[in-house]
Amino acid sequence: MIEKYAVSRDDDWYEAWPDLALTRSGKLICVFAQCTHHGDRSATRLMMIESADRGRSWGNKRPLTAVTNGRPYWNCARITRLRDGRLVIVADQITKEKEGGGRNYLWIGDAEGERWSEPIETPLEGIVPDKLCELPSGRWLLSAHMNGQWLRYSDNQGQDWSEPVLVARQEGLKLCEGSILPLDDGTLVAFLRENSGDGQDCYKAISYDQGETWNGVYRMPLPGCHRPVAGLLRSGSVMIAYRFMQGGKGWLGYWTQNFFVALTDQASAKATERKEQWTRIMPVDYDRSPVADLGYSGWVQFDDGEIYIVQYIVDDAPKGQIRGYSLREEEFLLPPAGAR
Repeated sequence: MIEKYAVSRDDDWYEAWPDLALTRSGKLICVFAQCTHHGDRSATRLMMIESADRGRSWGNKRPLTAVTNGRPYWNCARITRLRDGRLVIVADQITKEKEGGGRNYLWIGDAEGERWSEPIETPLEGIVPDKLCELPSGRWLLSAHMNGQWLRYSDNQGQDWSEPVLVARQEGLKLCEGSILPLDDGTLVAFLRENSGDGQDCYKAISYDQGETWNGVYRMPLPGCHRPVAGLLRSGSVMIAYRFMQGGKGWLGYWTQNFFVALTDQASAKATERKEQWTRIMPVDYDRSPVADLGYSGWVQFDDGEIYIVQYIVDDAPKGQIRGYSLREEEFLLPPAGAR
């Protein structure tokens, strides 16, 4: 059974685009944006909120940045726990009226998110960044989109960065919002939103050399997949959370009302033919608002297997709010009769 929880709601602000980290002590930290409206960024700031009881209640909401007034403004924040326990937030600051008109910044925090560095400017241009991805080798990957999906990598924890690396771009497709997932054998898979607005599949690109070169793109059996957020479960399965965008007429309120999660395996993640892959898709929430807007998300898994997800949704609020969800991998498939 999927349980729902209120994470943050402030009817004076549009709260949206959250992500989530689990600290070593078991605390959840959610980062998100507050703005005037999805379509109005005249005022923005990045926020943080914490839970000490596995997302059942939330408190200690506080700003990471000051309120902006016009451009430049803060857009989409992501948070990662590094292998040494420290936390890293990345966010794009929008500077121009065009796709990719943004610069990405890092904040380095302690293991419990109590103290944070000043924002550190990176050379990565683009918007809507992925989480900072730390590979087993220690390499950092930082990715965003600007006329395709691009990344830079660092082998000294952000002191120096590579030249831009093209992850994915293809004529006739609008590929963006990549989520890079390291698999157990070292293969990297970047799951991508296709932004034509007609409900196309999720696409993916694959790297076998720690992100220095990429192959693809390849289709996945995930129709209408916007803002995929991929990770490995403790079982070794791959879970992808995403907004379902069916395509057709309209914009906010008509174009998307559903938030899904999908389960697949690592062999399917690496497969290059759609028919060689399986996915099991489960609905998580539906936005009842006449101006529905939802679906950017983050998630973690606790040691006992519980999965906790955050996403934004309008639903019963006048503006965007942050909502949490608790579920387990077993929710995707009932055991055989008599085995429960």
